[in-house]
Amino acid sequence: MINWRITLRLLAFPIIWMGTVQLIFSTLSLFIFKDRVIASFLIPGLTMLTTGLLILVNLNKANLSAASFRDALIYATVTWAIAGTLGALPIVFITGVSFTDGVFESISALTTTGATILSGLDNMPPTFLLYRQFLQWMGGLGIVIFVVAILPMLNVGGMKLLKAETPGPIKDEKLTPRVASTAHYLWGVYLVITVLCTLAYYAGGMSFYDAIAHAFTTVSTGGFSTHDASMWFYQSHLLLWISNLFMIAGAINFGLHFRVAYKKSIGSYYNDEETRYFIYIILFLSVLVAALLLLNETYTNTLEAFSFATFHIVSFITSTGYGSASFTEWPAVTATILVIAGYLGGCAGSTAGGNKIIRNVIVAKIINKNIKQLLHPRAIFTIKYQDIPVKDDILHAIMAFMTFAATSSLLFTLMLMATGLDFWSAFTAVAACVNVLGPGFGEVGANFQPVSDTGTWILSVAMIVGRLEYFTVFALFTHSFWKK
Repeated sequence: MINWRITLRLLAFPIIWMGTVQLIFSTLSLFIFKDRVIASFLIPGLTMLTTGLLILVNLNKANLSAASFRDALIYATVTWAIAGTLGALPIVFITGVSFTDGVFESISALTTTGATILSGLDNMPPTFLLYRQFLQWMGGLGIVIFVVAILPMLNVGGMKLLKAETPGPIKDEKLTPRVASTAHYLWGVYLVITVLCTLAYYAGGMSFYDAIAHAFTTVSTGGFSTHDASMWFYQSHLLLWISNLFMIAGAINFGLHFRVAYKKSIGSYYNDEETRYFIYIILFLSVLVAALLLLNETYTNTLEAFSFATFHIVSFITSTGYGSASFTEWPAVTATILVIAGYLGGCAGSTAGGNKIIRNVIVAKIINKNIKQLLHPRAIFTIKYQDIPVKDDILHAIMAFMTFAATSSLLFTLMLMATGLDFWSAFTAVAACVNVLGPGFGEVGANFQPVSDTGTWILSVAMIVGRLEYFTVFALFTHSFWKK
């Protein structure tokens, strides 16, 4: 049974948090950047803070530790919709875009998709640009996990929220016995990598402001930039390789990062089967794309071709979505490979989107098992991951996920085509959103301005569905979910 009082009280916390964030940025506008956008953050921020506190006061008797898994699913889904709507207000006030476009931009930021309807970024107020970058960093590990991390009162029922929010097929692994401690450790790792990324970007030639701003969206694998030219604004291959390193770090399981630091054993990265295949796939696809670029004479310098190819493969497979050079004008075959890389995705338990490497690896093993079974009908084969047999319920869940992913992409593409987009533009726009990737091709190659308002709302839903990996959202539309 759904306890609406608990759910509504839980939703007060992201409302309060969004209000607090906007008040902080109003302060930055007033004292640091002095760019005269204080009112665009101050008014909505105070309104959110007041509203959230009133909800808490009126529902103070709701016992949050009694939250059921159904409450958690509703909370996880509705949080993204509410936060996306509230986060849109400064975007609408400052840029003058429509409410529809503002919500799209905000949801794109919070889900770390990186798809944008904005242009002329270089001339926009620095407070606004940093706010946009920070939304991606905040959404990287999930607003829900942040709430779990800062609310000790959720220690009892917090695991339900963590499981509903955390991306990946195996969600029961905890770093510590207490879920709040687990969330704290994950955010600690996240913060450390962000600081290191900031220092690396600054040492590589970025301004300190850009270094912070891009660290926010690199580690979160979000992809927003403070410049229309994205990562090629500085025209530095050194910065591209620094970006590669930290995009990969953001796309590797954060629990693994913690264990590597705790055990002081960097070899644990290679010993992890998912991470190992992740690196192999990146190397293979980078060499393949570089070769295609050289064969098509898009570039004549081998090192330059490999640098651009690797950067874009990493950008797409980690679902970051940074761009450099004119990759949307590359040969069609390379564009198709980039889209496929986006579907492959990063590692489970990371900030990356896509199907996740662990699922791809296990699906490959299922196919391999079926082929061997066909050749040897009487033999008994066991699918193992990390040398441990994979349970049947996980195998079934993975196959169901892949079916949902393919079906959702098809349905969203058809819906978008019905609004007037051609197939390639519609498909790559959907691929960009359900994989929380960002860039598309065709009509949406530059940005998503050509998409109609109806199409924009469809893509906003697709981003939330992709960020919560389908089941969390689709479960709300089943009859069994609402049964007592």
